[in-house]
Amino acid sequence: MKGQCLCGAVRVDSPDAREIGACHCGHCRRWGGGGPMLAVHCGTGLRVEGEALVGVYASSDWAERAFCTRCGTHLYYKLLPTGEFFVPAGLFDTDDFEITQQIYVDKKPVFYDLANQTPELTEAQVLAQFAPPGDGGVD
Repeated sequence: MKGQCLCGAVRVDSPDAREIGACHCGHCRRWGGGGPMLAVHCGTGLRVEGEALVGVYASSDWAERAFCTRCGTHLYYKLLPTGEFFVPAGLFDTDDFEITQQIYVDKKPVFYDLANQTPELTEAQVLAQFAPPGDGGVD
């Protein structure tokens, strides 16, 4: 799958993936302007072109977020322990995706609901599954 930022300076190439996870944590909602982050799990095989324009923010001890320094487009969320990338669905040239999971559902604000029926994980369940021991903060 191919995608790019708004200005086209940064391009991504990912193994084929069709599943979107919706994250309702405070960081993702703040990063995305209030709504959930709708991200495609791209595994460890994401290739990035235009890396000189990629800014990286260490949002926790176990994850980082990247953006285009020219146009500000969100490029990916990366889990550091595994090297897995989660890329906003809007970056890709296709819209052939399906929302298959929602996380941080206990942090979702009351002003929106997704109609999709999906498995849902709370903050505690996400941290138990992904965070290194001792890191109790939301990413």
